[in-house]
Amino acid sequence: MRITYYGHSCFLVEINGKKLLFDPFISQNPLASNIDAGKIKADFILVSHGHADHTADLLSLANQTGATVVSNWEICSWVQSKGYKKVHPMNIGGHWIFEFGKVKCVNAVHSSSLPDGTYGGNPMGFLIETPDGKFYYAGDTALHLDMKLIGDYKKMDLAFLPIGNNFTMGIDNAVIASDFIRCDRIIGMHYDTFDMIKIDHDEAKKKFDSAGKQLTLMQVGQTLEH
Repeated sequence: MRITYYGHSCFLVEINGKKLLFDPFISQNPLASNIDAGKIKADFILVSHGHADHTADLLSLANQTGATVVSNWEICSWVQSKGYKKVHPMNIGGHWIFEFGKVKCVNAVHSSSLPDGTYGGNPMGFLIETPDGKFYYAGDTALHLDMKLIGDYKKMDLAFLPIGNNFTMGIDNAVIASDFIRCDRIIGMHYDTFDMIKIDHDEAKKKFDSAGKQLTLMQVGQTLEH
């Protein structure tokens, strides 16, 4: 599994021969000014919810890459209304077997609307299961008890969790979430981009360390192998 961070909650995960891009927000993110979005390639674009800080580059990158957009019914319908037809709509509780592996949509506690004010449907997270690894991409969410279902029935190698507080859960709740999902390797997301979600990196890592877990805070543009 090869992971590249494009800032905020946007990651490219290369797994089982395919490139999965999550929540594309690059061109409007000042912390990602060093990223050349024109060079990004993707086979699938997975969108957790409709807010602009997760969809700002959705249409441009879909057209650029020819990727299949995977999201809820409302967001996929919105994408099609904008002229891009290559979508795969899903909803919470459902799963689908793609070329790279299994995607299951799970609950996220947040809100959702698209940049033009269109209703964005229910926010959600994704469980990705492939022969090369399994991970949980939580999207924007509060801590919630449904996360325990993941820990009870799935063994995730890695989890992407929001940690910035204010709009999502913060560090303390993210530690609890890692307990709920029984995953000790966490990559943080949705932090530092705006003043209201800036965090103390050292404090965040210490809290995860104290819980016997590893928190990775990637640099924008950084790539790592898992």
